[in-house]
Amino acid sequence: MSSEERREFLGGQRVVTCATIGPNGRPHLMPLWYVVDGDAIVCWTYAASQKVKNLERLAQATLQVEAGVEYSELRGVMMECDVELIREPERVRAAGMAIALRYAPLEPGAEPPPELIEFVGRQATKRVGLRFTPTRTASWDHRKL
Repeated sequence: MSSEERREFLGGQRVVTCATIGPNGRPHLMPLWYVVDGDAIVCWTYAASQKVKNLERLAQATLQVEAGVEYSELRGVMMECDVELIREPERVRAAGMAIALRYAPLEPGAEPPPELIEFVGRQATKRVGLRFTPTRTASWDHRKL
């Protein structure tokens, strides 16, 4: 995929699989909701989660977003990333709100309801933001074969 095709693909999908290295040296794979921020992917997760513990040890991860069922439809993007753990409350809230607005069933351009803002604020106290900056990217699109 070209850079433009990758951005369009990432913007159109809903789940990224995040691979970190667990305490036993094996990959730890977990799905996350995300937003695209330039070339980076931004997520948030519970601060006590295993993936955060893994990233505290080694702030690197591999992300994969994929789509398709039949072989001729398979496409995806894999990114090796350096990861920033975001703990500042305002930045965590901002990441959470960006994700909530992407996934909430709101009309385009609609203001978020107060209950969504309150929910994100409560959740932010238990979470950290994750900013994944790709250092290497690979993509595929079997529809082009």
